[in-house]
Order: sequence, then structure tokens, then C-alpha cells
Amino acid sequence: MHFYPSEQKERLTLSQAIVKYLQAQYSEYDGVEQRFIQGIWGIFGHGNVSGISQALVEYGKDLPYHKPCNEQSMVHASTGFARAKRRKATMACTTSIGPGATNMLTGAATATICRIPVLLLPSDYYASRYSGTVLQDIDHLSSEDMSVTDTFRVVSRFFDRITRPEQILTSLPEAMRIMTNPADTGAVTIALPQDIQGYAYEYPTHFFEKRVWRIERSFPNTIRIQEAIKLLKEAKKPYIIAGGGIHYSEAWNELAAVSERFGIPVGETHAGRGAIRHGSELHIGGTGHLGTPGAGRIAEEADLVICVGTRLHDFVTGSNSAFQNPDVKFISINVSGRDAYKLGALPITADAKLALSALLEYGTTAGVQPQNDWVNIVRLEKISWDNIKLTEVYTQHAGEKMSQGHLIGILNDEMDEGDVLVAAAGTIPADLTKLFEVNGGKELHLEFGNSCMGYDIPAGIGVRLAGAEKEVYILMGDGNYQMHPMELVTAMQERTKITILLNVNYGYQSIHGHQKALVGHSLGNEFKIRDLRSGLLDEGLFIEIDYAKNAESVGLTTWVANTEEEVRKALQEAKLKENSCLIVVPTERYRSLPGSEVWWEVVGAEVTNDPKTKALVAAREEGRIKQRFYY
Repeated sequence: MHFYPSEQKERLTLSQAIVKYLQAQYSEYDGVEQRFIQGIWGIFGHGNVSGISQALVEYGKDLPYHKPCNEQSMVHASTGFARAKRRKATMACTTSIGPGATNMLTGAATATICRIPVLLLPSDYYASRYSGTVLQDIDHLSSEDMSVTDTFRVVSRFFDRITRPEQILTSLPEAMRIMTNPADTGAVTIALPQDIQGYAYEYPTHFFEKRVWRIERSFPNTIRIQEAIKLLKEAKKPYIIAGGGIHYSEAWNELAAVSERFGIPVGETHAGRGAIRHGSELHIGGTGHLGTPGAGRIAEEADLVICVGTRLHDFVTGSNSAFQNPDVKFISINVSGRDAYKLGALPITADAKLALSALLEYGTTAGVQPQNDWVNIVRLEKISWDNIKLTEVYTQHAGEKMSQGHLIGILNDEMDEGDVLVAAAGTIPADLTKLFEVNGGKELHLEFGNSCMGYDIPAGIGVRLAGAEKEVYILMGDGNYQMHPMELVTAMQERTKITILLNVNYGYQSIHGHQKALVGHSLGNEFKIRDLRSGLLDEGLFIEIDYAKNAESVGLTTWVANTEEEVRKALQEAKLKENSCLIVVPTERYRSLPGSEVWWEVVGAEVTNDPKTKALVAAREEGRIKQRFYY
């Protein structure tokens, strides 16, 4: 950016300039333009009330303001919004200094881990230092310029602290570049000292003119594609792992075409769930440690694994144990070189849609054909899993409450085209990875990159604000619900209808199951009243909480549904409501779905005198023999 003393300028405070600039930024993707920052969330304190809040009042006509109940929640809402927009648009978040700022850290980590753009504007100390030590900041013993906002450096893709108002002339464009770059995107933090927010500068007027940031599709290297086709022609048992990059690239049709044309089964990561949008006999469901048993066996036998748009974390790779064919090779398609080179893969650093199109074209020309024996194995695995779902999962077991898997089956039936389901953390992501059906135009928004409890409700609000026209459902457990139930107030004040299915199983049953599997004893994972005689928490009675009354106090319409018929009736009635709804479903605490048979590394107690723990750890360690390095 170049400007000269004679050009037109406008005298504004730093805060006013930020607000004006953000309103003029647009993204363009495949020829479609939209405003990139479509709103700003904020909780005001002494650090930002006279700066950013004043600027929003005077200049924020095109930057709608939204108020959450907690600063972490507003980052989750922005992340949900950005994900629903396929990263083509997002929101900003403003906070005061101190806890207001640091409350955003978990949200920032979630956004960065999941590669979702959000703009964070926490307040900071006084840059002038005239006021001395600032309330809510840390007196750092070895650095005068360090503050609590420095903690954002670890969880942000880009961090800057503005100490002069003109610094935003370079900082804001860099923030926009990163947020609109599919390979670099994540949380961007620009810390704003309290005094500098109100200081003025004569900004060049063209800084506030409309600017369009093109989100570009990166083309694959032809040589890499040819190398990939050579591997594909040699493969007898190819397998595709579809990640979230399929959705952001909108490569659903290209994925399906490659799978069908070359007879390659497709397993999906948590973020990639729904990558195969229509029924296919080659769609094997969720893959990895929390995937289907069939996907686990297919991955174990595969001699070529084509990874598309996935960062290959340990749940997907079974801590590098999922792929056991001694001759296995990998191809990785990713916009990020860091991810494309993982597992010693042949890297194709490119957009998923373009890369898959190239594979289809070159593979067809080269005469790549389906391996019929392999395709038949996949079909049998799919038939087997469908039979298990019908006979063991989507059924009422005698003497038990409804299972969580059964509840998901009902939801599969009752959701309509255009409906969105949001979920995160606990046993629910695992069960949805195995069970959720996207056929018919339904969408699943599953956050498991950070496995962040408390994400679901604010993210659901963000999905609704992003323009969801049909129902937005949230499936969550009671432990997760207790993290951020206050955002029901936000849903009401924003008139963003969400319908929550609350799976009540009296605790953190995901970690409880994990604890029993590796420790052999229960401690602190269920909602119980401390036993007075023993003094132990886990020997007390379960706490009975009236979640329906809790939600009713905020203004939600509620139901308590104990049977399949009651759940279906509640879902159908909730569709007719204009306000947010809560359906409480008491479920069987300890019934879980069949495991994937994919090992996952968790180190148990290396030394213990507890025979139960010792036996469990020994059994667990037997799986380590499958762990290997791929290069």
C-alpha cells in the first residue's frame, strides 16, 4: 500500500478505523463475492467500552453487533458461522483485557486446530505506560512489554499488538491475507491497548475502500498427479480417507466420481463426515479409532491410502497403527504442505476439487480399473455393519432405557433436507461418526479437532446466523450441556432457533468408559452426591437435575422423551415452533456401539500394585505391536 502527503485522508481513532476497514473487506470464491467479516461479537469492559464500542455505535452500520454470555462462546459462535460459510466468511470478537480476553483462548485453539478463520480483538495494557500497572494484567518479572494477551500467540495463526494507530495499515491486511488463505487460516489475534484504541491518526481514505480477497484454488502439479496414477494402477486395495477439506473445497461430486470410477472405498474423518453425500456401496462410514469396524478392517488391509483434506491426527491413523499392509503407500492431497507430507506420503499440495478432477481425468486415460475382489470385500463389510445397526443399535433393549445409538437412528429418520446437526465432544462424535446418515441433503457439523466441550450451543447459534433456513439441531450430553447452558439466553435474544436433544446419562461417560478400560475404577466422571459415610464422591447417589425446567426458565419449549414414540413426537412438534427447544432424553449410561478394532495410543500406569489396572494396561499394550512409522 502506497500513500503520499497530498492524498486524501480521514482523521479517525484506531477503533473507528478498524470498524470502517472490516466493513469494506470481501471474499471471492469461484466468482461469488460476499462480505468477509459479517458481524462482531463482544462483551464490553473498561478495556474496550470507550474504544471499540464507541466506534461500533458511530461507524458500525454494516457490522452487526452480537452479545454472548461468555467470551469463549462468542469464538465458538464465530467458528460455527465460518464453518457453515465454508470459510468464505466469518465474524470478529472484541473483549476487554484480563479474563475477558483469556476466556477466548479455548475458542481460539479450537478455531486454529480446525483451520477455521476467526478475528479476535482482545484489549491490552496502556501502551503509554503512564498509568502504571493495569488492572487485570500480569506483572511479568522479566518483560515490561508482555501481557496476558501474549498467551494468544500459541493458539493463533497470526498475532500482533498495535502500539501506534497507523500500524493497522499493515496489520489488518496481513490478518485478512491469512484468514482467506485455505492453507494458513485459523484464529487471528490483534491485541489493542486501551489507550491506543482511542488515539487518532490521519488514515488514507483509500484504506477504507472495498477490497476483494480472492480465495484461490491451487492447481496440482502434473508430475505429482502422474506419480499418483502410477501408484493407483499398481494398487490392489486402494482406500480414500476424506477429511474436512472436501467440504471447504466443495469437492463432493469429484470425490464420488473418483470412488465410483476406480472402485475405491471411502472412509470419512470427523470433519469429513458427509463427504459422500448420496448412497454408495463404497461408502464405509467413519474411519479410524472411532470409525466403523468395517472401515478399520479396510484401512488395515489397504495397500494405497489416498488422504484428501485431512490433517491425519491420531484418531484417524490409530496413532500410526491403523494401516498394516506391509506394502502400504500414501498419497496426500492438501492445501497445506505440512499436512500433505505426513506419513511419508506422495504430496499433492493442491485444492481437493482440482486434484480429484485431475486424478479422475488422468486415471481414466491411464486405464485404471476397479479391483472387483476388493470392491466385493467392501460391499460385505457395509452389509455387515448395516445389519448390526438394524439388529443391535436401532432397537430397544429389554430392561434398559433408550441407547444413544438408537436416538441417533431416530434423528436420522426425522431430519429433513437442509437440516443441520451440530455436535462436539464426548461419546456423541464417535457414535455420529459411525451412524449419522447425510442422505437426503442433511448436514453434520461435527467438531472433534479440539473435542471442545461447550462448543455445541454457541456453534449452533453461529450456524443459524450463517443463514441456515431449516432446522438446526444440537445433540449433546448432560456433561457438555453444563459447560455453556447460559448461551440459551443468547439464542433467545438473537432469535436464532435451535433444537437441542439432551442425552442425559449422568456424567462424562466417554471418559468414564476410558477410565474403566485403563484404570479399572471410577473416579470423578459421574454426577453424584458425595457419600457421607465413605467420604467418596463415586459412592454417592446420582444427582437428579431438571434440565427441562432449567431451559424453560430461559424461555425454551421443552419435552422429556423416554421412548422412541415420544422422541419422534417431540421432534415433530419442535419443527413447528419458532423459538428454541430442548428435548430431554434419558439414555442408558453404559451401552455403547461396537468398537472400530483400531488401536489408539494411551499410556497406562507403567508401575502399579493394583491387579485390575495392571491387567488392563497389559492388555492395552498388546496393541502397540501394530504401531509403526510411515516414511
